[in-house]
Amino acid sequence: MGSVDRHIKAICKLFEACQYRHDRYTLFSDFVEAAAISLSNNVDLAQSKAREARYMEIVGRYDRNVIDTFPRIFAEVTLAMEARTCDVLGRVFGELGLANAARGQFFTPYSVCRMMAAMTADSCPEDIIAKEGFLTLCEPACGAGAMVIATCETLREAGVNYQRHLHVTAIDIDPRAVHMAYIQFALLHVPAIVIIGDSLAGTTRELWYTPAHILGGWNAKLAARARWQAADAPADAEAPTPAEDQPPFQPPPDSSVIPHVPIQLSLFPSPSESSQP
Repeated sequence: MGSVDRHIKAICKLFEACQYRHDRYTLFSDFVEAAAISLSNNVDLAQSKAREARYMEIVGRYDRNVIDTFPRIFAEVTLAMEARTCDVLGRVFGELGLANAARGQFFTPYSVCRMMAAMTADSCPEDIIAKEGFLTLCEPACGAGAMVIATCETLREAGVNYQRHLHVTAIDIDPRAVHMAYIQFALLHVPAIVIIGDSLAGTTRELWYTPAHILGGWNAKLAARARWQAADAPADAEAPTPAEDQPPFQPPPDSSVIPHVPIQLSLFPSPSESSQP
């Protein structure tokens, strides 16, 4: 058994040890939300007060043994992702038998995501980075984030530092999926906005900014690029680079407004864009 498999087996055992009084689905949901809040509150101070109250509400449902188990589960998740880049929480979700077709939950196997990412990455991403400064990717139904993770791994193998040259917008209607994706993106230091919302209806309920997004000043970078694109700059113009002394991170005043969210996968240019001189 590989090291990743050992950690996933350990995670499942820890969950099973806690289900003597709690159903497995609720236990898993509360763990991923609590873990996501813990990661978020270290950097996203603007939303920390409300999320801390929510965290206390979650842990208040459990006795000491279960609460002490949560950090042990998180440690195993971290070790699993250090052992190999993959969709750890998606696998745990499946191993625990929590996936439910009736809820419309279909988690794509990570091997399939890797194949799709490799097929998408036939072009040369360095050209876009040289022209625009970074790549953007939008996943409108992200699940636990497997497709984004596979894309990051593919870019890394191609010699592209995704932590500096990729920004992700990931959306899912299921809060559990968003929390799973957020945890994994945070551990991989992926600059991302992870959104609880409906991509088809265009509605937004919550915005989760990864530590890499906030610490990397990505709000300013996205805004600068949007201004440059809006000015209809010529193809050979240099994209403006935000100043190093960025102002403190602040979320949009209206949480229903998502800053510079691409409406489709935009990792590589469209045929019309690639045909330009």
